[in-house]
Amino acid sequence: VLLVLGTKLSARVGNIFTLIKIGVVLFVIVVGFTYVKFSNYTPFVPASEPTANAGAADVMKQSFFGFLTGAAPAQYGTLGIFAGAALVFFAFIGFDVVATSAEEVKNPQKTLPRGIFGGLALVTLLYILVSLALTGMVSYTQLAEAESPTLTTAFEAVGNTDAAKVIAFGSLVGLTTVIMVLLMGLARVVLAMSRDGLLPRSLSRTSEKRSTPVRLQIICGAAVALVAGLTNVDLLEEMINIGTLSAFVMVSLGILVLRKKRPDLKPAFRVPFGKVLPIVSAVLCLYLMTNLAVETWIFFGIWLVLGVAIYFAYGQRHSRLNEKFADAKAAVDGRSADLDDRDDDELTKV
Repeated sequence: VLLVLGTKLSARVGNIFTLIKIGVVLFVIVVGFTYVKFSNYTPFVPASEPTANAGAADVMKQSFFGFLTGAAPAQYGTLGIFAGAALVFFAFIGFDVVATSAEEVKNPQKTLPRGIFGGLALVTLLYILVSLALTGMVSYTQLAEAESPTLTTAFEAVGNTDAAKVIAFGSLVGLTTVIMVLLMGLARVVLAMSRDGLLPRSLSRTSEKRSTPVRLQIICGAAVALVAGLTNVDLLEEMINIGTLSAFVMVSLGILVLRKKRPDLKPAFRVPFGKVLPIVSAVLCLYLMTNLAVETWIFFGIWLVLGVAIYFAYGQRHSRLNEKFADAKAAVDGRSADLDDRDDDELTKV
């Protein structure tokens, strides 16, 4: 409802919720460090351990990289760190979504890059501090034994139930802002795709009063609620990660292609090492993808096939790019026909 009512209102509410969320995160860090036992940091990188009773189910749950290299299902160790990075990547999704709101931002060439990079740096710092606080409060083995470990698990383990309640409230507020940003980004991406004809163009209509894609926002919200309510959360999280990482790989490679094919395009802003970073980005994102579970890759393949089928069945024929090619071809054919007619007239005169 907030997103339907307008970007300004949702941004104001999001700002308030974000302040509350940051306050709770700082609370976790400050209070958490009062319970830290430095012995819990040893070993800082736990040695790799084989998964107990490894079977077919564990093979499906192991990382795709481990499956390709023939490694037995295991946990912890260096590979475990990268597998964990592929999972916690979910916590950093959203910065890319901010870029989809460029049409509704003042001076986006300057404010968007600053907001994205500044926010990413701040969140990374807070994430590291929270991780150090939690693993210092309680041994990683105790956290791993919990059925559904959360931020409250560590505080409950040290007997601070009041702090756990504050954190639970902060988590609810934090998830609300994340959902708002992602729903806004989803609607804007689908809006852009419908404008390009890859999806029905009727979806690209915006409200004259609110200047927001009301119909599309409601459809996206209902679809997300339905999927979230009927899907296993762990599997859904990995699917979101592999989908986003694959998109990052394509965008990174797309930059290299555009540099070659469209040198006339003027970039809105520049970054250092512009020729190297896209390659590094694509390789790292692809490596993170290989650290996701085998079953996630299977579902990803099915999802990719479905998307390609929709594109070739509808998107390609209705896209604006295809229409431009068709118009250009018709113009060329028309000119060729004119030239042929002129040649016939000249030949008759001769």
